[in-house]
Amino acid sequence: MIPRERAFRSILGLLDRHRVVVVLGARQVGKTTLAKAVARVQRRPVTYFDLEDPADLDSLDEPMLVLRETRGLIIIDEVQRRPDIFPVLRVLADQTRPARRFLILGSASPALLRQTSESLAGRVHYFELGGLTTEEVGLVRWKRLWLRGGFPRSFLARSDRASDEWRRGFMRTFLERDVPELGVRIPPRALGRFWGMLAHHHGQVWNASEFGRSFGVSDTTVTRYLDLLCATFVVRRLAPWHANLGKRQVKSPKVYFVDSGLLHTQMQVRLMQELVRHPKVGASWEGFALEAVVARLGARPEECHFWATHAGAELDLLVVRGQSRRGFEFKYTEAPKVTRSMRTALTDLGLKSLQVVHSGPRTYPMSRDIQAVSLLDLEKVITPLR
Repeated sequence: MIPRERAFRSILGLLDRHRVVVVLGARQVGKTTLAKAVARVQRRPVTYFDLEDPADLDSLDEPMLVLRETRGLIIIDEVQRRPDIFPVLRVLADQTRPARRFLILGSASPALLRQTSESLAGRVHYFELGGLTTEEVGLVRWKRLWLRGGFPRSFLARSDRASDEWRRGFMRTFLERDVPELGVRIPPRALGRFWGMLAHHHGQVWNASEFGRSFGVSDTTVTRYLDLLCATFVVRRLAPWHANLGKRQVKSPKVYFVDSGLLHTQMQVRLMQELVRHPKVGASWEGFALEAVVARLGARPEECHFWATHAGAELDLLVVRGQSRRGFEFKYTEAPKVTRSMRTALTDLGLKSLQVVHSGPRTYPMSRDIQAVSLLDLEKVITPLR
């Protein structure tokens, strides 16, 4: 098991400040393992309900009767299987005695998000758990993380081929079991085809009409498919940033596979030597480095944007928190160069500096306000948001 110290400390802190903490993330990303680690350090009683276990699921047929008699930390795993629990949690969360804390785990779903937003407004804090990060696995293993992705079982597989087999099994289970259990009625074959086609658009601006024509369905249908993959944390929809510049700016989002390993499986890439020769290697690196920077910053999804104009200027990642703006470019090269687009982004977006994350071994200044940052130096150079 790879310790996930930052996430572990964050959840402990949230449980001290909030009565209900909801941890959301893709299936198999490590939510249960993290919750059990939190349970082991508790001084209060811990009660664990795994709703994938039929016995635990049946025990909550009358959730109020069971939960109101329970003290300490109550962990409910795969809570989307019992969305009727949320109104009960609202009542119990408002009671100051006896002392209770709820740690709720689940894969995102329309039912899950709707129930928590309606029933627990003002009482709940969300925490999104992603895959393993460079900080957690060690930067010396970044190539393995890039190739295999951040799902723990994929990263820790005994070989690259075994890792690829695990990911293929994950995708099959996701399509045939997990999606239907979320109450979504999309044929697995159709969603699988869409997911595969999306790999060819990784890192590109989303055009629903064009994609729908290629897929042979309406733009509303492909948008619904995209919404589902984003809601289940396997795809990131990076929103465009609009500035009042008097320039025509791109207003459609970009789409990225959150996990590089799933992208590579869709690309039929199993080995590093296949990846570095693949025509999409640059796009793959961009998505991988983007996720590494977002994780290092601790940025929330709504704080992450890209920026582009129709004249060709663009910025791969703009992170905005309050009055702070931080800009990043991602280059699969050992020697990135200053471009006119970088200069335009600095000026038009009012950035104090711009960092270019690249695959080479050295970190060095490219100009007075542009810095080349080696992925190997990510933790030394890039500081988390405050």
